[in-house]
Amino acid sequence: MVRILAIANQKGGVGKTTTSINLAASLASIGKRVLLVDLDPQGNTTMGSGVDKRLLDHTVYQILLGEQTIAKVRLSTKPGKYDLLPANQELAGAEVEMVSLEQRESRLKEALQAIQADYDFILIDCPPALNLLTLNGLCAAHAVIIPMQCEYYALEGLSDLVNTIKRVRMGFNPSIRIEGLLRTMFDPRNLLAQQVSDQLKQHFGNKVYQTIIPRNIRLAEAPGFGLPVLYHDRQSRGARAYLELANEILATAS
Repeated sequence: MVRILAIANQKGGVGKTTTSINLAASLASIGKRVLLVDLDPQGNTTMGSGVDKRLLDHTVYQILLGEQTIAKVRLSTKPGKYDLLPANQELAGAEVEMVSLEQRESRLKEALQAIQADYDFILIDCPPALNLLTLNGLCAAHAVIIPMQCEYYALEGLSDLVNTIKRVRMGFNPSIRIEGLLRTMFDPRNLLAQQVSDQLKQHFGNKVYQTIIPRNIRLAEAPGFGLPVLYHDRQSRGARAYLELANEILATAS
């Protein structure tokens, strides 16, 4: 049965897009059928997957408005080996246009139902904001992965996101839960990072992934080549960390 995971954090710069691309590639590399949905108008997940957002005829924008089906919009990425629903700047107008539509918060969920049998995992890269696009991602998902840096302001933002997930559970998606908190761009030499990491484990227990994503230059370089880090430098610490995360996620599902 497909697992639909939203990757969300309203704070920018926490490694959300990096996690979306590299988790998708890692799951695909171990034989899982993966669809990655880019819900961010910036289109960074699209570009980082090797797809030029400026040349797209159709994107997730048309899917949300009911003008196209997922089967006609999805692209196969190489060498990532996962499918992609791409996005570009036109998605920014979707919020305004969706306001008058019925069930505007569940447009993505309805669209995904037609192709769920094609995949083992559907990953949804949500924009760094608590808006209607993010709400569509949360309503469609079974669970949420929260990438976060271990710094002071991250804890405050985490509290806001947890409250949002609770409201979504009460109003739109009763089954949604937190899949896990992922510590990203982690530097073990940083005392504050260690302290925040310890606080996360105290408050969230086994909801904090054992896998930690380190600061790694190869992770930062890979999007410039339109590649997941796995195909930029498979031996890098970043590539190994995301493969470890993929296996940890699979282990918790079994």
